[in-house]
Amino acid sequence: MKFQIEWFDKIASTNASMRERFLQGSKIESGHIIAAREQTAGRGRQDRKWLSADGANLCFSLFIETNAKLIDVPSLTMAAALAVTETLNAKNIIAAPKWPNDVLVNGKKICGILSERVERAETPTAGIIVGIGLNVNMTDDEAKAIDRPATSILIETLQSADLSQTLDTLLQLLDYWISEWENFGFPGIREIWTQRAGPLGKSLSVRDGDIIKSGTLAGFGDHGELQLQTDTGLETIWSGDVS
Repeated sequence: MKFQIEWFDKIASTNASMRERFLQGSKIESGHIIAAREQTAGRGRQDRKWLSADGANLCFSLFIETNAKLIDVPSLTMAAALAVTETLNAKNIIAAPKWPNDVLVNGKKICGILSERVERAETPTAGIIVGIGLNVNMTDDEAKAIDRPATSILIETLQSADLSQTLDTLLQLLDYWISEWENFGFPGIREIWTQRAGPLGKSLSVRDGDIIKSGTLAGFGDHGELQLQTDTGLETIWSGDVS
C-alpha cells in the first residue's frame, strides 16, 4: 500500500477530520493518513475522550478504501493492533494485543484503536477509517493522571522518540497486516492473534454496560468475535471491556 501522510501541528480529531472530508466528497485515496502532533477532541470506544498534548503521543487516522461489510470492521482493528504490537516488540517492549482494540504492556494501555466504516451512496465509495493513538512521549506523571493504567514508549525505554519516525516504522508493519486482512480476512490472522492475545483457556470477564460475563477464552470467530466458555455453554461476544 502506498501511504500519503498529511501532518498537522494541532487538530481536534484525526478520525473526525478524515470522515468529514470523505462525506463532503473529497477524493481520498486508500493509504491516505491524517496525523497530528496534538489532538484536542479525539475519542475512543464508548465515546471516551482521547486527548494528546503537543508532541506527547502519535495520533493518526488511515483511510482504506474497501467494500468490506460492517461486520468486518473489528477484525481490521485487530490487524492494526498486531502491527502496533510487533512495532513495540521490535523496540524490546513486551506488548500484547487486548481484544477488541487495545495494545497493552504489563497490563497497562499503550495504544488504542478506533475504526469506523464510511460510505458515499452517490459515488459509490466505501471505506474504513482506522484511528490509532499510540503513547510515545507521555511522561510517568501524565500516565498517572489517567483514570486507567497507562504507559508509553518513553516510560518503558526511558528514551523519547520522534513521532514522524515512529509512524514511518509502524507503517511498514501496518502495510503487511492490512494486506493479510484484505486477502484473507480475520481467518488469515486468527492464529497469530490468538497466540498474542491468548492463551486459550485463560480466565476472562467481559463487561458490556451493566452486564458482566465470566468464563474462559475459547477462541475467536471468523469476524474476530470473542468466544467465551461459560458455565452455561459457549457464548459469542461482539463488544465489551475485557479484564
